[in-house]
Amino acid sequence: MPDVHTPARPHTPGEGAAPGHGPSAAALLDFALRTAADTALIASLPLDPEGRTWIRLDGPDGSEAWLIGWPPGTGTGWHDHGGSRGAFATAAGELTEQSLAVQLPTEGWKTLELADGVDRRRRLGDGHGRAFGPHHVHQVLNLSAATHAVSVHAYYPPLPLMRRYSRTGPVLRLEEVERPEEWQ
Repeated sequence: MPDVHTPARPHTPGEGAAPGHGPSAAALLDFALRTAADTALIASLPLDPEGRTWIRLDGPDGSEAWLIGWPPGTGTGWHDHGGSRGAFATAAGELTEQSLAVQLPTEGWKTLELADGVDRRRRLGDGHGRAFGPHHVHQVLNLSAATHAVSVHAYYPPLPLMRRYSRTGPVLRLEEVERPEEWQ
């Protein structure tokens, strides 16, 4: 992702921090929700009909944050956040999150067969968001056929890597590991 530096709402240092460990997932969600309500910031994001667009933001207490535009029919694919906790909130449109309610091992596997009942699905419209812990695996989708969506995402610690997965039925396969230099 390109590094376009755009400050978001002011934040008091230490506010909502997990003791000695940066902002909590709840503090990241609060930041994402407050930032998603900033209509001037949301309107500043250029939208592309073909692909996602993004602007890097100043997150609270050393966190990494992004404002992301989602054309109709786009998504992230299955991924995790390399051990970072995070949150995201929808500022415009609607996003669907598909996630796994299970902690996966972080090393030593290429293919896993998922048990029944681990799939979760959430629809997040304007002003709605969710926080997650460091072992969260999900994909985020704009399922609309006609409407862009815009969202705010925040992670702490800043993403050390992202693991990308493919999924066929219950089989999840680790496909690649991305490093920050590939998206910044």
